[in-house]
Amino acid sequence: MKLDILVFASHPDDAELGCGGTLLVEKLNGKKTGVIDLTQGELGTRGTAETRKKEAADAAKILQLDVRENLGMADGFFKNDEENQRKIISAIRKYQPEIILCNAPQDRHPDHGRGAQLLKDAAFLSGLRKIETKDNGISQQVWRPQYIFNYIQDKYIQPSFVIDITPVIEQKINAIKAFSTQFYNPDLDEPQTYISSPDFFESVLYRAKMFGKMIGVPYAEGFISEKMIGFENFNTFIKGNT
Repeated sequence: MKLDILVFASHPDDAELGCGGTLLVEKLNGKKTGVIDLTQGELGTRGTAETRKKEAADAAKILQLDVRENLGMADGFFKNDEENQRKIISAIRKYQPEIILCNAPQDRHPDHGRGAQLLKDAAFLSGLRKIETKDNGISQQVWRPQYIFNYIQDKYIQPSFVIDITPVIEQKINAIKAFSTQFYNPDLDEPQTYISSPDFFESVLYRAKMFGKMIGVPYAEGFISEKMIGFENFNTFIKGNT
């Protein structure tokens, strides 16, 4: 299955927090979307790899994803090495996305920045024909996405652009809440963590409101682009034109 947009996330719930609204908006626009989690989040203080797997599946239904996979890298310890690069190269060539969304280039959790660099390196290598990969024994064609954008996570980074997610904000929140072991849940008897407080959950909404204010809408998500983005003409900025 060829995807239009493929998200790579160091942990299950990164995609929901960083770009869940954008995935929902693009689904409304008829795009095929998917998420590939690098790890199972097995080092998380709350929950287990098994509960995170179920939560990820529940969130995938809410986001209406066409694909969700997990590459099974080591949470907290995965490296930007040939073994993991080849896993990502194979996934990119399998789904041939036009756009890839990945973790923030720097953030509170070291896996996020490391995951972003791993993805950037693998996406470049995926376009080299002398690197051979196979899927179920069949040689894969080379593929390099047109764009790679980083979604913004815990640490504030000035976005290159933002996307209006106002029509789907409730669905985004529901997708985050699907990870019931990770975030605020007064009925859960688990240790409290940085992300399990009510304040953290509220901060997700505050961030979306702040990005929304930048473009005059209630809620938005921000992205970073290293590549210069160009437009054919000013019609892109005039309502009624696509």
